[in-house]
Amino acid sequence: MAMPVLEQRRWTAAEVQNLPEEPGKRFECVDGELLVSASPVLAHQIALSLLMSALNDYAGVGQRALILPAPLDYVLDTYTVVQPDITVVPTPAGRAPTRDEVPESAVLFVEVLSPSTARYDRVVKRRRYQREGVEYWIVDVESRVIERWLAIDDRPEVLTEQLTWQLTGHPEQFALDVQDYFARVHGER
Repeated sequence: MAMPVLEQRRWTAAEVQNLPEEPGKRFECVDGELLVSASPVLAHQIALSLLMSALNDYAGVGQRALILPAPLDYVLDTYTVVQPDITVVPTPAGRAPTRDEVPESAVLFVEVLSPSTARYDRVVKRRRYQREGVEYWIVDVESRVIERWLAIDDRPEVLTEQLTWQLTGHPEQFALDVQDYFARVHGER
């Protein structure tokens, strides 16, 4: 006797945003697929904090961009709400938006890998971020590499030495010494 085929439920962003909070869990959905991940570990949070600080030093000066940490719901469409570890959103006219203004679209999403999120970050979210046309960095703390994905990429640019990036309209490039960054993440400096 054949087993019945069960239909997978398709979640909306609104449904996920209305789920009750659960300590230690983050809820997102991509193209209707519910993603549930555990709270991050210490190394994840150190990596996130150091990268946020570097990006803030670069783009936050003169308020050229908002460097926003998770948890922050970023709705991409009816069936997709994500909480990138870092979201970079340019600011209108070089200032923080007022309460009634809608900020511009994100130009950068960053995810720091955790064992519970690796598949989501590398496959599910990456594909969705690429469709959105947003540059995407995957920070792999264990392997000490940063993968940079652009919308058109079939493979990432794997960075082990230097990460450079330029926010549109910014006179300078952001530069991160990848080896020094991971040494600091691992407490070696």
